Amino acid sequence: MAGAWAGRSSLGMLCNMKGHIQALGLATLCCLLAACGTTRSVVVQPASRGGSTYRSPARVAAPSAISGTYRVEKGDTLYSIAFRHGKDFRDVARWNGIAAPYTIWPGQVLVMHASGGAVQTRPVASVVRPTVTRSRERNVPRVDVTTTAQAPVVPAVAHSASGLTASDAVPVAGEAPVPSPATTPVPIAPPGASRSVSGITWRWPADGTVISKFQSGDAIPGIEIAGRAGSPVRAAADGVVVYSGNGLVGYGELIIVKHSDDFLSAYGHNRKRLVKEGQRVSAGQEIAEMGSTGASRDELQFQIRRNGNPVNPLDFLPSR
Repeated sequence: MAGAWAGRSSLGMLCNMKGHIQALGLATLCCLLAACGTTRSVVVQPASRGGSTYRSPARVAAPSAISGTYRVEKGDTLYSIAFRHGKDFRDVARWNGIAAPYTIWPGQVLVMHASGGAVQTRPVASVVRPTVTRSRERNVPRVDVTTTAQAPVVPAVAHSASGLTASDAVPVAGEAPVPSPATTPVPIAPPGASRSVSGITWRWPADGTVISKFQSGDAIPGIEIAGRAGSPVRAAADGVVVYSGNGLVGYGELIIVKHSDDFLSAYGHNRKRLVKEGQRVSAGQEIAEMGSTGASRDELQFQIRRNGNPVNPLDFLPSR
């Protein structure tokens, strides 16, 4: 009898333990589910780096990536930026409140559309200015260093001495606006025929066969002229060089010449550039050597843009 009672007691204890375990498991499961739900709603505060809030680069777009803006890089000119975006340089200047001669600086964010927005002010550089005072204890000079904010100073350009005018000066981002020493047009006997269109006399920029004709939908709209490495690339008309560099993807060593407020011409894939920003050039003057930078073959990629828009160069160049 006693054995039977003991068996029933043990069985009852086991059932109670099983119930407790089930209850505990259910409670644990509820906690886990609650924790999962809590995890989804938690907002992780950004860590601090160097006294400022750090944000993941993947979540914070750089100003240059923001739609409708461009961050100026060293070597840019306002003309090259407008050319890159298919805009009229005068429009870009107006949208950003930039007056001639269109000075820009690295890091500046430009608005690239008509709706505009807040125009970035000129950044300031931190300058250290020592202040000399006298110590009362020993009556010796003591230097107290104070930091003040001051805008970068850009040297003035003596346009009258160089032959340049204010409209000819071409400020390059990150560089002092020193005019090129070769500012006088070189007398040239341009080869071949010429053609006058829209008040400008145009000549062929290179010898060779046109191997790719103009299509307005192309990423790089213009014509391609085949040739040999080192062959002369000539200015298609009188003008002023407003860009000479390799900062535009797809063009290699590139030169842009301003012929008037309405017309620019561009010469890409050069092996070597022979002119600098601000330099005056004459029609037929050699400005570069043909090459294959940014291309798979030796050629000249030639463009004419009117008010920022690409036009068919064959409508301006003489027949041949």
